[in-house]
Amino acid sequence: MCFGVKDAIALALETAEREPLTVLGDLVHNETVLAELQARGVRIGQSEADLGTPTVMVTAHGASEARMARVREQGFRVLEATCPLVQVAHRSLVKLVSEGFHPVIIGKRDHVEVRGMTEDLKDVDVVLTDDDVVLLRRQKKFGIIAQTTQPIEKVRSLVQRIRERFPASEVRFIDTVCQPTKQRQHAAMELAQHSDIVVVIGGAHSNNTQELVRTCSRFCARVHHVQVAEDLREEWFRPEDVVGITAGTSTPDTTINEVERRIHQFEKVPHEKHLV
Repeated sequence: MCFGVKDAIALALETAEREPLTVLGDLVHNETVLAELQARGVRIGQSEADLGTPTVMVTAHGASEARMARVREQGFRVLEATCPLVQVAHRSLVKLVSEGFHPVIIGKRDHVEVRGMTEDLKDVDVVLTDDDVVLLRRQKKFGIIAQTTQPIEKVRSLVQRIRERFPASEVRFIDTVCQPTKQRQHAAMELAQHSDIVVVIGGAHSNNTQELVRTCSRFCARVHHVQVAEDLREEWFRPEDVVGITAGTSTPDTTINEVERRIHQFEKVPHEKHLV
């Protein structure tokens, strides 16, 4: 797990031991982690109408100032578990807007992290593909940041496309892709190039896990996304395979270890030779 996820989970558990706690949304995008939190007394509320405890926690993905203000106005105490690197992205966006740049976010429009950035702005564009760049309106100044879990190569490519499409505009890009994401993407590329099959472990709704799947698929023809060890299928593996394992930033070590043990149990995959 990355440090932002670990810190958010620790804060939730520590708080829940002292008082009732509701998390506004999924604290992290991992079903195993969410189930463990709920088993230890942490409540999950998917909307502001679901808040049933005096103390409410904002997820590691962050939230807009407007949303947190609405929660406070209803009488709730708000704890922020926002990842510090997501906070950097928020501050970078605010800085660009204050300097007169039209804000552009490279990321998924409906992702909770991106919504947390856009809800405080009256005029903002969100792009994820070249087609999205084509739809941008001309601006004198473009200020660009990225969702923290986007692949940096994709981000840089889209920034370049914006510069090419609007050569007369000033384009300023602040790199807000988090270092754990960059390191994991780079490691995944190396892993996939030396593997016959890659198993990516992480939540179904985890953006950084989905990006790892896409990255590995560029270099390896057989890539499988699993959430838990029970998702593995023995028929995926051949005796001669080199097996690569990687995981998203919200995947617990226990889950990773269980997946590794399960692969070792398949007789087709000898322990010492075929696990990378």
